[in-house]
Amino acid sequence: MSEAALLNPKASAIASPLTPALDIAGVHRRYGNFVALENVNLDIWPGEFVSIIGHSGCGKSTLLNLISGLDHPSEGSVKLLGRTITGPGPDRAMVFQNYSLLPWLSVRANVTEALRAARTDMNAAERDASTDHALKMVGLWPHQHKRPSALSGGQRQRVAIARAFAVQPRVLLLDEPFGALDAITKGKLQDELLGMWSTEGESGISNVVMVTHDIDEAIYLSDRIVVMSNGPRAHIHEVLTVDLPRPRDRTELVSHPTYLNLKAHMLHLLGTVLATHH
Repeated sequence: MSEAALLNPKASAIASPLTPALDIAGVHRRYGNFVALENVNLDIWPGEFVSIIGHSGCGKSTLLNLISGLDHPSEGSVKLLGRTITGPGPDRAMVFQNYSLLPWLSVRANVTEALRAARTDMNAAERDASTDHALKMVGLWPHQHKRPSALSGGQRQRVAIARAFAVQPRVLLLDEPFGALDAITKGKLQDELLGMWSTEGESGISNVVMVTHDIDEAIYLSDRIVVMSNGPRAHIHEVLTVDLPRPRDRTELVSHPTYLNLKAHMLHLLGTVLATHH
């Protein structure tokens, strides 16, 4: 069995193991004289959940924007299934920390309008069906006619996640999506995200790429963790494999030797090795 299939059993059914889902090669990103990213190289294989972690200003969100197509590398290339990314597309969807919902629209309309913009191949009936499915997945079907202002922070983030899943992208991009939530709500949404990804992956989302500051979150959710060096001229300092079986039990995970070793190593990297240059 291929490395990709071992990481996630969905992988063998999604794409050839010889073709990375995402191929980031020799990427530099400059803004005038400021070098945000320098020589970033990373292959992400079909079926992987990859987290990107590092100190503020290390280029995590810049890298995510390059994958989304909202920004472009100054040098190098970012490819999705062998095709160079030149702009945003329905094969990628982004969820931000601040929800990015349209406050004048209902929960349902926020999802439907995203579909109308991203999936021009869908007719009205298909958009309605996809919206229904996404809202039921995140438990917001009873709240579909409310506006975002009537929802809690956790519910608003559920709308943002539903909107992304409804588009049925190949790659889901998450920019610290749970960073503003309390610990209990964060844990629930992490579990819901994993459940939705597992359920929907065979027909839709193959990969998740997430930016986070949270070491525990990165270990719990990820197959691999990309640790960025400090900026400017940020690059990949180390890529860590999370050798823990799925599904993962949060209560058992915190005492697992692999978890403890990974967390200790990451604390050392971020608190000592990289902190000396921060």
